[in-house]
Amino acid sequence: MFDLRPVAHVIGLLVACLGATMVLPMLVDIAEGRGEWPVFLESALVTTLAGGLMAIASSNSAKGRLSLQQTFLLTTSVWAVLPLFGAIPFVLGATEARFVDAYFEAMSGLTTTGSTVITGLDALPKGILLWRGLLQWLGGIGIIVVAMVFLPELRVGGMQIFRTEAFDTMGKILPRATQISAQISTIYISLTLACAVAYLVAGMGAFDASVHALTTVSTGGFANYDASFGVFQGAPEYIATVFMILAALPFVRYVQIVNGNRVAIFGDSQVRTFLSIIAVLVVIAASVLVTVFPHHPEQALREALFNISSIITGTGYASVDYMGWGPFLAAMFFFIGLIGGCAGSTACSVKVFRYQLLFASIRTQLRKIRAPHGVFTPRYDGRPVSDDVLSSVMSFFMFFVVILGLVSVALSLTGLDFVTSVSGAATALGNIGPGLGPEIGPAGNFQGLNDTAKWILIGAMLMGRLELMAVLVLFTLRFWRG
Repeated sequence: MFDLRPVAHVIGLLVACLGATMVLPMLVDIAEGRGEWPVFLESALVTTLAGGLMAIASSNSAKGRLSLQQTFLLTTSVWAVLPLFGAIPFVLGATEARFVDAYFEAMSGLTTTGSTVITGLDALPKGILLWRGLLQWLGGIGIIVVAMVFLPELRVGGMQIFRTEAFDTMGKILPRATQISAQISTIYISLTLACAVAYLVAGMGAFDASVHALTTVSTGGFANYDASFGVFQGAPEYIATVFMILAALPFVRYVQIVNGNRVAIFGDSQVRTFLSIIAVLVVIAASVLVTVFPHHPEQALREALFNISSIITGTGYASVDYMGWGPFLAAMFFFIGLIGGCAGSTACSVKVFRYQLLFASIRTQLRKIRAPHGVFTPRYDGRPVSDDVLSSVMSFFMFFVVILGLVSVALSLTGLDFVTSVSGAATALGNIGPGLGPEIGPAGNFQGLNDTAKWILIGAMLMGRLELMAVLVLFTLRFWRG
């Protein structure tokens, strides 16, 4: 049995940090004057004390590098434990949520999924609304670090193709992971502030601008209103689109730009492919809205651009109920959610680079069929791709499809209909937000689901956020024996 204390030490520190952030919504509640601030004071004390004691109790073993087993366990445990403490304000606060609902909301927040079980958002204290936004914002920066530092080293789902990319690409931009993490944090904060200012200029109030900036840049999608982003029309939709797309691009490219490489973004084939997919989908959707529905061209373009960008990046905002756009576009929204953004961003789902590698492998196989004696090597961004990477990517696709099917069946066994089961499984595994249908679609939420279905979706959100195999490996006997 390997030593669990280094893992507990790191988790304890992170839990204590989470408790410290609860001071912010407490101050907001004090300023609002509704008497809700003791909720966050109590939550902060419990969380900080629990985390601090855990870190202190295991501090004597927190030396040296984590082993591979410890890293896998830490990566999953952080996203399982933090929502336990993040759920406390939902239980004690004005939402008075049951534990399953509170844990669902906190898990959805920290995984930046954006599915919600809370209704009556318009009337909630501002502290709770800010806490939802903070959970997503913290989850967003957390997943960037995991995607750039941990997953490539753990060789999860083909992410090993980026093992040197983060720290040694286009001229050895930075020597150490800590430096690049610091620059990424600075860029992440800067994007959030820029988004908040843009929202203010577009007419949002200061509080709405702040919270929606947190959930836009994290591609999380928690909104302050039951109507999601539908309460804002015009300029805010365009602003949200810009920042959702920016947050779905690889953050390492921003670091490279800051360090002098001005063409880093558009030199990345993943970025070019991602932007091209959005452009094509927007043209298709806008054309359908103009020709089939009575939409003004500008309205069609704006609504198509916003909602497609929201779903493909996994943000999950909705400005309209696109279920009313007909079966073709509804089906399109289901499938674009399974595309996702770029690796090393806050976006989720399968991600563009895996589709690029899949099609590169298919092209290579077709060429081998035409010329059996030829030597053909799949390439990604101009570089040859090893069999190890391709095998990992193919395994990811296989696991994703299998788990999607299993989760769908499990949800259907709880009594949910086919559309709700399949779209619920997809939106949880892809960390997208809304599903399809009247219950969990863009005009609904997950409150009405039974407890068993909610627990299934909680597990799916966790697996999806950590690229499936980082979680599944913990359920193998070999992992614990080795």
